[in-house]
Amino acid sequence: MSNASISCFPVPELNELPEDIRERILAVQEKAGFVPNVFLALAHRPQEFRAFFAYHDALMEKEGGLTKAEREMIVVATSGANQCQYCVVAHGAILRVRAKNPYLADQVAINYRKADLTPRQRAMLDFALKVALRSHEIGEEDFAALRAHGFTEEDIWDIGAIAAFFAMSNRLANMASIRPNDEFYLLGRVPKGA
Repeated sequence: MSNASISCFPVPELNELPEDIRERILAVQEKAGFVPNVFLALAHRPQEFRAFFAYHDALMEKEGGLTKAEREMIVVATSGANQCQYCVVAHGAILRVRAKNPYLADQVAINYRKADLTPRQRAMLDFALKVALRSHEIGEEDFAALRAHGFTEEDIWDIGAIAAFFAMSNRLANMASIRPNDEFYLLGRVPKGA
């Protein structure tokens, strides 16, 4: 794949990057077996790369009331609403792997209201979509609905922060025309080695 197909902005060569960024990208490559294009696309602005992934990790890798699969559900649902191909494809793959369900990501991306979700997860996504698309309308009734499903204040912040962060991420990926890696399309759909 040529750099031109990863993003409409310059994509630096790995050996041109600051050491900390190069090490991060190589660690991801070792774990995933490939380098997700978003890492390469954002690497041309090192300070922003560091800030973006620091906040990403703070939201997506922490322990708390939301499972890692639920965090990915938020990303996939909001990215679908924002028409972000990169994030739907990439995070859909991660959701399939984390939920151990080859169908869920497609359901959530298209219409989470018809997906195989629990009422708690549906309430979580109702709030996430409101944050992503109509945050100016959020009121106490939205928080009450989440509390009724057992979400804590920390959980509610996490839902909102993930939706807000990925609304920004969706816009960056769309603006830069970041292309999803081909590897994402099969992740979590077929057994490894098939």
